[in-house]
Amino acid sequence: MSGWRERVAAALAWFCGWLVLAAVLVLLGFLLYRGWGSLSLRLIFGQTDPWAALTLSQRVLEGLFPALAGTVLVVLLSVGWALPVGIAAGIYLAEFAGRRFKALIGLCFDLLAAIPSIVIGLFGLTVTIFLHRIFWPSLGPCLLVSAFALGILVLPYLVRTTQLALEGCPLLLRQTGLTLGASGLQNLWQVVLPQSLPRILGGVILSLGRAAEDTAVIMLTGVVATAGLPESLLDRFEALPFYIYYLSAQYSGPEELRSIFGAALLLLLICSFLFVAAHLCRRLLARRWGVG
Repeated sequence: MSGWRERVAAALAWFCGWLVLAAVLVLLGFLLYRGWGSLSLRLIFGQTDPWAALTLSQRVLEGLFPALAGTVLVVLLSVGWALPVGIAAGIYLAEFAGRRFKALIGLCFDLLAAIPSIVIGLFGLTVTIFLHRIFWPSLGPCLLVSAFALGILVLPYLVRTTQLALEGCPLLLRQTGLTLGASGLQNLWQVVLPQSLPRILGGVILSLGRAAEDTAVIMLTGVVATAGLPESLLDRFEALPFYIYYLSAQYSGPEELRSIFGAALLLLLICSFLFVAAHLCRRLLARRWGVG
């Protein structure tokens, strides 16, 4: 009887796995079919010379280059500030927090992860209005506020991944450094953390994708349709998710529809590039420390 149940469970698992794979392939195939023909330098740079656009000597007025640059900037800024905070909080919860405090803070981060992104965007807007009226009159919705709000969005993933990675470190490995005379901090810094870094990077990869695809947060905190390249952190900016959302709601012809699918492909390419870069870092760390 138990063998029959195991075979049914295995068959169901295989079916679900192939179903998810088929859905992803169908989606990618549809995007490639509709958007591949629109991918060109003109889609990205418009009538502007590509070299002039890349060297910032000429502004791109019709292409997606400002949206590409804005997407990369806001993702790197948001993950950049959330990464040290998330890793530090995860280390504290895994290594130093008491049982009750760990359960309480862990519950708070789980609730934060469950909050809809539109609510986090509204929180970022509220903080901006408060700072504008009380402390910072020149502050408004901008790249800095969007990065701050997106960092809050991805912070729970970084905290939980770090915590689980450290707690999953084998007990025998933990005791090795201590038996050789290392202090608790030395053992954490030189043994436990290096062995957990490849798994922590899994949370970083997830955070990169979560920050790159979100529209609701940046829509309330600084993104606009025609901002151009931001000259500072206090400027508004463009982003591919908002461009796709904005034109999908009001495109006027097949040419704009093709550009929407092209923008979707470009967004997938950006996410793929960030994922590959993080995965390569993970492989290098795994090879360096001899872990998987």
